Amino acid sequence: MLALAMVVAAYVLSFFQRFAPAGIAQDLIAAFNTTASSLGVLAATYFYVYTVMQVPTGILVDTLGPRLILLLGGLVGGIGSLLFGLALSLDLALLGRTLIGLGVSVTFIAMLKIIALSFDERRFASLVGISMLVGNLGSVLAGAPLSWLAQVAGWRGVFVGLAVVSLLLGVGCWWLLGESGGGKGRSLSASSADKPRFDRTAVLAGLLLVLRNRDTWPVACVNFGICGSFFAFAGLWATPFLTQVHSMTRAVAANHVSLYFAGFALGCAFVGTLSDRLGRRKPVLVASSHLYALIWLVWLSGSALPLGLSYALFALMGLVTASFTLTWACAKEVNPPLLSGMSTSVTNMGGFLAAAILQPMVGWVMDWTWQGGLSESGARFYTPDDFHAGLLLLAGTAALGALASWRIRETGCRNIWQQPV
Repeated sequence: MLALAMVVAAYVLSFFQRFAPAGIAQDLIAAFNTTASSLGVLAATYFYVYTVMQVPTGILVDTLGPRLILLLGGLVGGIGSLLFGLALSLDLALLGRTLIGLGVSVTFIAMLKIIALSFDERRFASLVGISMLVGNLGSVLAGAPLSWLAQVAGWRGVFVGLAVVSLLLGVGCWWLLGESGGGKGRSLSASSADKPRFDRTAVLAGLLLVLRNRDTWPVACVNFGICGSFFAFAGLWATPFLTQVHSMTRAVAANHVSLYFAGFALGCAFVGTLSDRLGRRKPVLVASSHLYALIWLVWLSGSALPLGLSYALFALMGLVTASFTLTWACAKEVNPPLLSGMSTSVTNMGGFLAAAILQPMVGWVMDWTWQGGLSESGARFYTPDDFHAGLLLLAGTAALGALASWRIRETGCRNIWQQPV
C-alpha cells in the first residue's frame, strides 16, 4: 500500500501539471505575448505527447513493469518543469511542456497496472476511483491555489520547485516498488526475474488483439468525448471564459475551476464505488454522460447566472464528468487480463487525443472570429460570440461521448473476454 501511495502522489503531480495552464493562463499570455491559438498549442503540447505515449506505456508496463519507467518519468518530467519555469521564449516553453508531458505520461497506466496486479478485480473500479480522488488534489491545486501562488511567488518559481518534487517522487517510486513487490506473488520491480515476458511479435499480436476487439472502441469513444472535452475546458478555457464572458474576477473564476475539480475528484470515488456495488457499468455511464452533455447547453445559451448557481453547475459538472473513469474498467474487462495495460492505455488515449485536438482548435476558432479587441494589458480580448463558437466544439464532443455510451458492452464488473474461435 505504501508503494501505491507513492505512485498516487506522483499522479497528483501529473494532474497538477495537466491543468496548470488554466490557473496561469493570463500569466502565460503576458509572458510570451501569445494569441489564443498559440496558448492552446502550448497547453495541448502536454496532451500531444501524452496521447502518443499511451500505447507504448501500456506495452512497457505489461512487459517491463512500472518501476523503471516511473523513475525515468520523474527524471524527464523534472527536467521539463525546470525548463518550462526558466523559459524566456515560447519555443523553450513548448519544449519544457513537451518534456513534462513525456515524463508524467507513464504514471497513470503504471498505477492501473499496480492495482490490477495487487488487488482483487472486483475492487478495481473502486480503487481506481479512490486513487483518482486523491490524484485530483493536483487538479484542485492547479486552480485557485496555483493562481494565488503565481501572484505571490511567480509562476516560474512554482515550476522550478515542481522539478525537484518530480525527481524525488521518481526515486521514491523506484525504491518502494523494489521493496514491496506487486502483491499476490508478483513483483513490480525490474529485477532479472522480471524481464519482459513477451517477445516483440507477441507484444504486437497483443496490441492488435486489443485494437481488433470491437468492444474496445465504444469505450474509447466515450473517453474521447467526455474526458477530452473536460480536459480542454477545465484544463485551459474555463478561466478565460468566466472572466471575459461572465465578467468574473480571476479569483472567482479560479474558484469555479477548483470546485469543478473537487466535484470531479468526489465523483471518481462515488462513480467507481456505485458501479461496483450495482454490479453494472453501462447504466451509470449512460446516465452520467447524458447529464454532462446537457449541462453544456447552459453555457452555450450565454445566460447570466447567479453566482451560487454557477458554482453549483460547475460542481455538478465535475461529478458527472467522473463517469468516464469507468471506461478503464470496461476496457480491462472486455480484453485479456494479461493485456490490462494495453487495453486501458488504448482507451485512455481517446481522451488525451481529443484534448490535444480541442485545446488549440478552440483557440483557432476564437482567433478566427476575433474582432480586434484588446485588454488594458495589450492581450487579446474575446467576446461572448468568440467563446460561443469555441464552446460548440466542446459541447459537440461531449454529445459524441454520450451517444457512444449506448454501444458499450455490459461486463457485470468482471472480465468477460473469451478467446476468439
